[in-house]
Amino acid sequence: MAEQNEEAEDQAAPEGPSPETQTPEEKIAKLDAELAESRDKLLRALAESENQRRRFLREREESLRFAASNFAKELLSVADNLRRAIASESSISGDPAAKGVIEGVTATERELWAIFERHGVKRVEPGLGDPFDPHLHQAMYEVESGDYPPGTIAQVMQPGYVMHDRLLRPALVGVAKPQAPAKDPK
Repeated sequence: MAEQNEEAEDQAAPEGPSPETQTPEEKIAKLDAELAESRDKLLRALAESENQRRRFLREREESLRFAASNFAKELLSVADNLRRAIASESSISGDPAAKGVIEGVTATERELWAIFERHGVKRVEPGLGDPFDPHLHQAMYEVESGDYPPGTIAQVMQPGYVMHDRLLRPALVGVAKPQAPAKDPK
């Protein structure tokens, strides 16, 4: 029994001097250290909560900004088909009824683009001779060309689209490469 009491006293003994034996300066120093530690923990916790709040707001803003991106991707083929229908006007220009249909398709395309613009969707139509940008263009093939420098766009197959700064669909292009030297027929 005496051994158990000694072990209990050893475990309960505080580390360092007891509060009764500490001088007032030691007590103040200890309390100042505890206060500084608590203040540091508080500041770190406040900074972490502020960082989480900012991260949440940024993620929420991006979510709202790009919420319609999948829907917009689905409508890109509709916009392309409307453009093709309007481009076919020259082949049916003799028919007055067809002209009315083309006018209706043109009005529909205009309205679709007004909606796209309100939501930040823009067409990416590279010009011939523009430098190839892998972030906006998809090279479908290389074309030997003397008209355009190598690494530039020589043909545009399909326009691309971006929503705000995010690519929805790359422009499909043919990239210029140097012409092969002509062989001498000897």
